[in-house]
Amino acid sequence: MNKEARVQFVINTLKELYPIIPVPLDHKDPYTLLIAVLLSAQCTDVRVNQITPILFAKADNPYDMVKMSVEEIKEIIRPCGLSPMKSKGIHGLSEILIEKHNGEVPQSFEALEALPAVGHKTASVVMSQAFGVPAFPVDTHIHRLMYRWNLSNGKSVAQTEKDAKRLFPRDLWNDLHLQIIWYGREYSPARGWSLEKDIITRTVGKKSIIEEAAKKKV
Repeated sequence: MNKEARVQFVINTLKELYPIIPVPLDHKDPYTLLIAVLLSAQCTDVRVNQITPILFAKADNPYDMVKMSVEEIKEIIRPCGLSPMKSKGIHGLSEILIEKHNGEVPQSFEALEALPAVGHKTASVVMSQAFGVPAFPVDTHIHRLMYRWNLSNGKSVAQTEKDAKRLFPRDLWNDLHLQIIWYGREYSPARGWSLEKDIITRTVGKKSIIEEAAKKKV
């Protein structure tokens, strides 16, 4: 199977498994999505979805958020980890949204990435999920699966993103990045992985990975 056929197999399988694609992080608008994505760094989406209702009950917009102290924000978001950095980021970016963007989340990668604690991946998620702009945010699942599927060399997240954008049609990026995340969680996790359950890796995967899995089974 050549690379083009492997890419098409991935697209078709994911579409079949996830015709309707749930968004992992609960939110109601671009601002609450931005905060949720920021909190999700090194934290599970399940945990974030438990914490954001508590935070958003007090402040679900930048104007209310800046009325809280960094310390107050930190106490609420502590279970998400990295709370000192994240609380400063949330407070700081809320101030900037008010000062520079009329309290609205900007609709450009450049403006988003200029906000405190907002990196390229966070900006990509917001651009794709809040504004429908084609983007391919690469998380650990996508990075792992693109390597397992022999579609990227696994050397860096930046390289994986480049490869994904080169191989997959632009109009599918926003769906695919979510579909791959769900697939990674359900069928191709980092731990407790079974090749038998993982139809995509079993069909198009890197030869060395398939062979290694077969050895472990023996």
